Amino acid sequence: MREGTPEGVAGERPGAAQERPRAAVVRDALGVGVAVGLSGFAFGVTAAGAGISTLQACVLSLFVFTGASQFALVGALAAGGNPFTAAAGAFFLGTRNAFYGLRLSQLLALPRTVRPFAAHWVIDETTAVALAQPGRKSARLGFAVTGLTLYVLWNLTTLLGALGAEAVGDTRAWGLDAAGPAVFLALLAPMLKSSTERAVAALALVLGLGLLPVLPAGVPVLIAALAAPAVLWMKGRRS
Repeated sequence: MREGTPEGVAGERPGAAQERPRAAVVRDALGVGVAVGLSGFAFGVTAAGAGISTLQACVLSLFVFTGASQFALVGALAAGGNPFTAAAGAFFLGTRNAFYGLRLSQLLALPRTVRPFAAHWVIDETTAVALAQPGRKSARLGFAVTGLTLYVLWNLTTLLGALGAEAVGDTRAWGLDAAGPAVFLALLAPMLKSSTERAVAALALVLGLGLLPVLPAGVPVLIAALAAPAVLWMKGRRS
């Protein structure tokens, strides 16, 4: 890890005459899962370029499984940042998934025994696909197919990317160290639809790049996170 999802209350959506056809839900979920899952290759390459072993990169993908946080962590480490600072930045970036979980727990209403396992798949893409469905059954199917596809492909391509980066040697000589940030920006750009979102992104970019030469690696990322409350505060004053 998004916007533009329809609103509703727990359970069935207001005005939903029927569930979407299963084939349509699976098709959309597979499309999202495959498209995003393949970017795990870029993470594997980036992790290897940051000095992280193949085993460590695979463990991150298996147990963290949230691309933005993983890229933030290895990016800060690659820049020479303190491991604790890098981990803090990744943690704060991943807290959004907790808010996704609050919404999805009402929508999906999964059995208690399943929730701990499903929580691991609560990320941007699974949330977007689930919330785009008109009813609970479709939402459950979309969440499950997206989560499974993404998890399998992300971990597989992480392994392939890390092994490939080790095979080619110095990733910086090939320009592969830029693969992670490039993929992250490519995934982020289409989501910036409103003027507020674009303002947050612009301010975060200015803060991150402007403070990079004067602060320790990893700290500018944490400060850039202040862009969202700053823009919302300014917008509130204007209105």
